[in-house]
Amino acid sequence: MNSENNQPAAKIAPEELTYIQKVWHTVAIVALLVVVILIARVAFNVLLMVLAGVLISVYFHGLGDMIERKTKWKRRLCMTISVGGTFVILAVLFWFMGAKISKQIGVLSDTLPHTINTAKAKLAESPIGQKILDYLSNDNSDTLMTTAKTFFNTSFGVLGNIYIILFLAIFFTSDPNLYKDGIIKLVPESRKPLAQQVIDRISHALKGWLKGMMLSMVLVFILLSIGLGIMSIPVALVLALLTGLLKLIPNFGSLAAMIPGVLLALTISTNTAIIVALIYIVTQTVVSNIVTPIIQNKMINLPPALTILAQVLMGTLSGVLGIILAVPLLSIVMILVDELYVKKISEIDIVVVPEKSQS
Repeated sequence: MNSENNQPAAKIAPEELTYIQKVWHTVAIVALLVVVILIARVAFNVLLMVLAGVLISVYFHGLGDMIERKTKWKRRLCMTISVGGTFVILAVLFWFMGAKISKQIGVLSDTLPHTINTAKAKLAESPIGQKILDYLSNDNSDTLMTTAKTFFNTSFGVLGNIYIILFLAIFFTSDPNLYKDGIIKLVPESRKPLAQQVIDRISHALKGWLKGMMLSMVLVFILLSIGLGIMSIPVALVLALLTGLLKLIPNFGSLAAMIPGVLLALTISTNTAIIVALIYIVTQTVVSNIVTPIIQNKMINLPPALTILAQVLMGTLSGVLGIILAVPLLSIVMILVDELYVKKISEIDIVVVPEKSQS
């Protein structure tokens, strides 16, 4: 009897699923994956808006730190001046420059049809230009118009996103320690110093990127305003402002900003268009040589090819906002990989060789 009780119980073979059940299970798994991907895509766009809010908050705190160092005033007063002063300066700039810019935009709208016709006439003078015109005159023009409409529809969506981003930035600015401490609390006790180190390094990198980007935008605006003004290019102020804003998009932004300026110069003469193109190229080169070292001293050195790939990927996933935030997001990923993987592997690979005893 004891021997019978000691015998292991017989295992019950699992019941095999029927073909219909397997099909339904497969459909359920695929549907779940699709839902997860859709949620991840929406959540990814939300995370990008959070990152944009963090960058604006970093700007407010950086300006507040500078005011505090110069004046030795209380922190809360310095932050109030940082946030309020920024909005006041922007309002004053729009007040004084808004009338002139709006006038130039009106001129640009009036001259745009003539500019396009002149550009077509100039292109038709060369075989390559004629091929471009033939390409644009076919069904591809419909595709371009659809793309343009999509862009403007997305732009109106971006205005709503900017509203959300500004509110996020104000909340992050008002009490940053609340969110930073909340992230650190999610980490085990033994890893809290590492989490603090990673957050500090990311903050330092974002500050460096933001300082360099703002400096480059201002320099591009000033230099192009002077250069295009000397060449008597119409709406020079608007073109310089557009180029400065598109500086937010590395590599591709500068190329896109040069197109309207060269087209307008083409209405004057071919030589003027060549000179204007050179002004754009020289301006971008000078600014890059001045600003790039500043950015690289504050951030990790990002490989150019990896930066372009990140921009293309982020543009595909999240449009304009993704392209703008591709570089800071890539720097965050690189820092996380370096702190959480590369350094750990390096520590494992270190082999301590004992000293040989002297005989």
